[in-house]
Amino acid sequence: MSEDEVDSLLDAARWAPSAADSQPCRFVVGHRDDETHKRIFANLAPADQRWAGRAAVLIVAARLRFGRTDAALPYADYDLGQAVAHLTVQAMALGLHVRQVVDIDAAGLRADLDLPDDMTPRTVTAVGMVGDPAQLPADLRDREVRLRRRRPLAELLLGRDRARLAEPDPQVGAARGEDRADWFRARLPQFMMIT
Repeated sequence: MSEDEVDSLLDAARWAPSAADSQPCRFVVGHRDDETHKRIFANLAPADQRWAGRAAVLIVAARLRFGRTDAALPYADYDLGQAVAHLTVQAMALGLHVRQVVDIDAAGLRADLDLPDDMTPRTVTAVGMVGDPAQLPADLRDREVRLRRRRPLAELLLGRDRARLAEPDPQVGAARGEDRADWFRARLPQFMMIT
């Protein structure tokens, strides 16, 4: 991945909305084979280490605990989620793929990356191009190529719209919210043999 592509991802995250414009998000970028990538990788769960080392970039997403006036930031996790979502959308626009990793050693990341005490690492984002699933271990390969399912939209809603969305849509032949776009998204990679 080029520096311009990484900058584009981070710029998208930077422009994400945040409560009271607090902008509590901070990022650490590790490029494959550099020391930062190795330090980030070492703080991932063993299950994620099986595939994440091939990622072109590993990005630690962290949040500040306190704002400019030393007041607590109660919405910082939500704001960080917004920023990472914007980063993800930008990556897709660039033809890149993203996988979030939440099983991380936050204390280890803070120590290994020399992060300030008021910084809390929350996720690591693996970014890169999709590679050949045949290079994955068999169990991950099977999960990578199988059809993924999402809950129908009606299951996510409460109230009167739930019943409306549970009715069959005659144009699609399935419950509303289970259209062709869901069919396509179900085939997006999970482990992204990232190269």
